[in-house]
Amino acid sequence: MMVHPVLHPIVSLIAGILILIFPAILNYIVAFYLIIIGIMGITATL
Repeated sequence: MMVHPVLHPIVSLIAGILILIFPAILNYIVAFYLIIIGIMGITATL
């Protein structure tokens, strides 16, 4: 299964915008970002 190459920058952009708008939820945004990137990386290798 191939992950679309544009998906990673889009996820990063959304996470960055959310951090700028809601800096109080930085920990949650970073955690969800890492989980999403990890899942996309695992599914790309399967």
